[in-house]
Amino acid sequence: MHIEQLVLKNFRNYDALTLTFDDRVNVIIGENAQGKTNLMEAIYCLAFTKSHRTTKEKELIQWDKEYAKIEGRVKKKNQALPLEMIISTKGKKAKLNHLEQRRLSDFIGALNVVMFAPEDLTLVKGPPQARRRFIDMELGQIQATYIYHLAQYQKILKQRNSLLKQLQRQGGNQVTMLEVLTEQLIQHAAITLAKRFSFLKLLRKWAAPLHHQISQELEELEIKYDASVDVSEQDGEEEIETAFRHKFEEIQEKEIERGTSLIGPHRDDLTFYVNGMDVQTYGSQGQQRTTALSLKLAEIELIHHEVGEYPILLLDDVLSELDDFRQSHLLNTIQGKVQTFVSTTSVDGIHHETLKEAELFRVTNGTVSVEKH
Repeated sequence: MHIEQLVLKNFRNYDALTLTFDDRVNVIIGENAQGKTNLMEAIYCLAFTKSHRTTKEKELIQWDKEYAKIEGRVKKKNQALPLEMIISTKGKKAKLNHLEQRRLSDFIGALNVVMFAPEDLTLVKGPPQARRRFIDMELGQIQATYIYHLAQYQKILKQRNSLLKQLQRQGGNQVTMLEVLTEQLIQHAAITLAKRFSFLKLLRKWAAPLHHQISQELEELEIKYDASVDVSEQDGEEEIETAFRHKFEEIQEKEIERGTSLIGPHRDDLTFYVNGMDVQTYGSQGQQRTTALSLKLAEIELIHHEVGEYPILLLDDVLSELDDFRQSHLLNTIQGKVQTFVSTTSVDGIHHETLKEAELFRVTNGTVSVEKH
């Protein structure tokens, strides 16, 4: 799959912009704060219906404008598919093939994107929510039902936490209501966890051999899921539900005392081991970066396996952060098979065949000019 055309209106620092892209490599060059990452963000928004940089959607809309619009023409299995996202102060609308989608979750997955940005290099050593977000974003692209159950889980979790705070402050006889919410939460928690386990099996399948190659066959990568209840990856939804039920009964008083939900997928984490050693705690910066790179490259193969086409790869200011060996490995892996967008302040120092044939776009203060390499 690849994006043939991108049209922006009132998006960030772009009044109106229409670009057509090469189906292999597109390099976006410019100084900082000119609008390079805004182009990457627009493509990301078209895939996920939200930004990777901000949770405040009004920041995407140009100052004093009512709305921002992103349109994309995507080529999938030799068919052109028009996509459209409108972000306004009243909310978001998404159109797939000119038809407005009732739920945004019905739109996600039409365009598959893998983004690799400098902050992803902290995926290994960063906080647990970064790793949970990594799972949620990638799994959500290939399974719409996952987005639904995760959204339901988060909605009920909010209600449950609100009730727990109320019980903490005032006491009272609303324990029956708590039990009802707990049972509803358990159903979505079990499905969410079971789907994460399945995803992890696939991720390991590609990440481990890729890490072995990038480390020049010196390192073995293992990925472990750290659940907040005592379950194993072999357990089905029923066993997971039972484990949650027992644990919630056991900690109910403690949760009321604390005023919050103490277990569930929102508390889970991933641990990465290289040659049996926890990379987050004991790994060198090089090992942490190799692990992050292996995960990103594994995502590309995983999506290809699940949807039958390669996703689009966004490399946002990340090449300069990688040494020559990791840079080459990344570019060799994608060469000729993945439409790639590279944003950078300069192509000097990036010596690779892939970039020699690339389409070049120079960004200066919200205007884009196309250059030949």
